[in-house]
Amino acid sequence: MPSRTQKFRGKRTHGRGKKSGRGAGMIGGRGQSGLCKTGKIGMLKYDRNHWGRRGFKRPQCVVKANTTINVSELAANIGRFVDAGFAKEEGGKYTVDLTEAGYDKLLGCGSIDIAVDVTVAEASAKAKEKVEAAGGSIAE
Repeated sequence: MPSRTQKFRGKRTHGRGKKSGRGAGMIGGRGQSGLCKTGKIGMLKYDRNHWGRRGFKRPQCVVKANTTINVSELAANIGRFVDAGFAKEEGGKYTVDLTEAGYDKLLGCGSIDIAVDVTVAEASAKAKEKVEAAGGSIAE
């Protein structure tokens, strides 16, 4: 046994006093404790914005995220829309109601090679261009 440890055997606090031997007493507490007292200088130096609120949160009644679909997804899943009853085929041309299917906006990513008449709340300019080039139309 080292001599220092042996020296403190039988002594109650091992030379630390009463409180500093317990828990995190000597360092002024654990974690964020003492930020208004012993740790104030450190808080002001390294974390000036520790207290208070920053920014704002928009009310949820105002925030609305669009449910979107790309023209490539529309072309790939046209059979699924027909099976679900959101689309009909008449003479090689499809009529799709994306609003009823739960989509808010049609986007123009990808390509489409089938004629589709689409009913949707919003559509991007590129989506309109691609659908009309394939022989379809968009009703908003």
